[in-house]
Amino acid sequence: MHQWFINSDFDQAAKAAADFIAEKIAAVIHRNGVCHVVLPGGNTPASCLGYLSTKELLWDRVHWYPGDERCLPAGDAGRNDVMLEKHFWSRLPQAHVHPIPAELGAEKAAEIYRETISAIDCFDIVFLGMGEDGHTASLFPDNRALRDERSVVPVYDSPKAPDERVSLSIGTLSKAQCRLVLTAGAEKSAVIARVKNDEALPINMLGDINWFVDALAASAGA
Repeated sequence: MHQWFINSDFDQAAKAAADFIAEKIAAVIHRNGVCHVVLPGGNTPASCLGYLSTKELLWDRVHWYPGDERCLPAGDAGRNDVMLEKHFWSRLPQAHVHPIPAELGAEKAAEIYRETISAIDCFDIVFLGMGEDGHTASLFPDNRALRDERSVVPVYDSPKAPDERVSLSIGTLSKAQCRLVLTAGAEKSAVIARVKNDEALPINMLGDINWFVDALAASAGA
């Protein structure tokens, strides 16, 4: 079942999500010695990751993986790994980062990233975002990538630019030990209502999710 953590505003939701992730990372390291974490792109997670970077954790035991990437040149401001480096990885004393080489094109990058994650049976923590259409990572409604059973999938014909992307698959995200979504704002309330109604959205294909939302986003789905 989805678990809902409703906060007064976005900043409180971001802090709560950071606390949740930090607790999970510490528990996984205590249990396994290492932790594998998937991170989202876009602007929404930046403040949460900023709060997370201030935690006292065994950062040298954590490995980070973008959940998806846009097929843009390396270093392009529109790439997820550029945002993650600016707002998070650069702030850590040590960061084991595994970027997606999306500059090589969707097919080749997906092939290389599949090899990168091949030794990981399942990710420990998957931190996701969600669009107003219910997409997550680069898995969009009605896109053929949703039916691709490989661990990492090339994405074509994205409804949002750029057209080509690379994403962890539904199968890979579904196997994760823990999933969470951070989202906020009145513009997300309609899709959250659809999530709660169990509509066949990409985000609802992943199984149980811990949701960190603000009161505005939660309003229509109450």
